[in-house]
Amino acid sequence: MEVFKSPMGHRMHETGGSANTSANESSGDRLLAALALFTVDNPQWTVEDAARKLGVSAPTAYRYFKRLTGAGLITPVSGAGYTLGPAIIQMDRQIQITDPMLRAARGVMHELIQRAPDGSALLLCRLFHDRVMCVHQVFGRGPQEPVSYERGRLMPLFRGATSKVILAHLPPRTLKSLYEQSGGEIYQANLGDSFEEFRAGLAAIRRAGVATSHGEIDPGRVGLGVPLFDRDRTILGSLSFALSAGRAGDKLIARLTPLLTQGAREIERAMNDEPEGQINPARVSPARLRVAR
Repeated sequence: MEVFKSPMGHRMHETGGSANTSANESSGDRLLAALALFTVDNPQWTVEDAARKLGVSAPTAYRYFKRLTGAGLITPVSGAGYTLGPAIIQMDRQIQITDPMLRAARGVMHELIQRAPDGSALLLCRLFHDRVMCVHQVFGRGPQEPVSYERGRLMPLFRGATSKVILAHLPPRTLKSLYEQSGGEIYQANLGDSFEEFRAGLAAIRRAGVATSHGEIDPGRVGLGVPLFDRDRTILGSLSFALSAGRAGDKLIARLTPLLTQGAREIERAMNDEPEGQINPARVSPARLRVAR
C-alpha cells in the first residue's frame, strides 16, 4: 500500500492500483494529492504517469489536471507534460507581501544582521509537517560559506540549531510519536538512544532557550537558534544565525544570544499583538533592539 501526503498534510491510501474511495475522502484530498506529485525531483508529469502513481484511471487523472490547470496551479508544457503554474508564483508574491511572520521579521532581521560578524547569515524558519522550512534569509557582509536553509526548501527536524530549537518545544505526545517513527534517525543525529535520553536533551534546550550546533548541516557553519511562538505559545518556528565557524567563538555566541532572543520576542509581539494579524510597521522598528553590542 502506498501512502500519498498532500501539501495540507492529508494522507491518501491507494491499494492494488485503485483509489480508496472511502466516505471521508473528499475530492479536495484527491486534487491535493495530484498537486503534491510536483516536486523538485519530479517537476513534470503527464496525465498517464500521474494516473499510475495515484492508482486512478487516466480519465480521472485528466479531470484532476483539468481542474488544477483551470486554477492556474499547473500548466501544460511541451511533450504532453504539466508543471507547476503561474498561480503558485502569484501566491508566493502574496505571502511575501501579507504574511504576518515575514512582515514582522524583516525590519528586525535587517537590524540583527548588522550586529553579526562578516560571513554571517540570518534565517527565519517555520515548522511544516515533520520538517522545517526557511521562509526568509538575510546575509551579512563579506564572503559567505554555503547555507542549505534556502527559502522553501524542506530541512530535517533532527539536525542543526535552527531545527532542534523547534523540535525541543513540540508537545510531549508529538515527541513520543516522532521517536517511535524515527528513533534510528534520532540516534544518528546524536539526540539519544532512548526516548528518555531524547526527551532530557530537548528539555535542556528548552531551559536554555537557545540551541547551538557545529557543522551539523553545513561544514564551516555554526548554528545559533531561538524559538518563535504564536499567540497561544505554540511553537511556530525559529530565528537563527548561521555563523562562520572561524569567527564563532564562545564570546561571540554569548554576545549574539541575547540579541537573537530579543529579536525573536519583537517578531512575536509584532505578529501577535495586532488584531486579525494586521501588522503596524512602527512596531517592528529596528530601533527597538536595545541590547548593547
